[in-house]
Amino acid sequence: MTTGHPDPPGSSVSVSGTGTRTRTRTTIPPVPILMYHAVARTPAPATHGLSVTPEAFAEQMDLLGDRGFTPLTTAQLAAAWRSFGALPRRPVLITFDDGYEGVHRHALPVLAKHGFASTLFVSTGWLRGPDDCGGAPDTMLDWDQVREIAAAGTEIGGHSHTHPQLDQLADDQLTFEIRRCNEIIAGQLGAPPVSFAYPYGYSSRRVRRTVRDAGYGQSLAVGNALARRRQGPYALERLTVRRHTGIEEFERLVEGRAIARNFARDRALTKGYALVRAGRRVFRTSRRPDL
Repeated sequence: MTTGHPDPPGSSVSVSGTGTRTRTRTTIPPVPILMYHAVARTPAPATHGLSVTPEAFAEQMDLLGDRGFTPLTTAQLAAAWRSFGALPRRPVLITFDDGYEGVHRHALPVLAKHGFASTLFVSTGWLRGPDDCGGAPDTMLDWDQVREIAAAGTEIGGHSHTHPQLDQLADDQLTFEIRRCNEIIAGQLGAPPVSFAYPYGYSSRRVRRTVRDAGYGQSLAVGNALARRRQGPYALERLTVRRHTGIEEFERLVEGRAIARNFARDRALTKGYALVRAGRRVFRTSRRPDL
């Protein structure tokens, strides 16, 4: 009879001829996390490059269905990876940033047709309603639409209040942006969000710590790479879906093929701009008067 603790999920046990049990951790495969923004035929110029047409979105979702992918919410993936729990066959995440009106008008019916889960990350100061601060780059959702999206099974996550570059903010501004977003979502939906996405994908150790301390259990960056458990729950990487992402490129993204080549220019620009932003942050800090 075997005694002791049961074997944890995500592990396998082999028994040698002498009866010795050896536990080995099974390989945890990466997961594609797709990042969408506006879904519209005629988006505003500011959102055009990161938008997709309704027809392209429908074709992409058809491909996921035909290939046997199983969409999850951000919270579901993070929970499974924390516990080494089992994931469904061919997991994928469908995420939307900012809160554009076309997510309700065009994406929601397609998601409902397939029975797909997704996550919508909203910048609360951009949504139409009592907390609208202005400055949104296109037509945004209102809170009734957000509630309809949530009722259909989409997870609603935080994306800051006014969509700034969080790593460039002073500590008090950073805390406000993250906690105000949390408070507004909780007030509108009746429960606080548990997932967060960094505006522009920018974060730092300080930003990630502030997100965690605000009560979020996981957060997404960009990175343009497959998400892997070793990235940690507060730096999971995503794949950008753009206006020019054709169905062949989309297929390569979700299958995990040629991703580095597809995003080589993005990665080079990201690394260069990261150095610029770090320099700006140090410069601003050095100019603060001593208190």
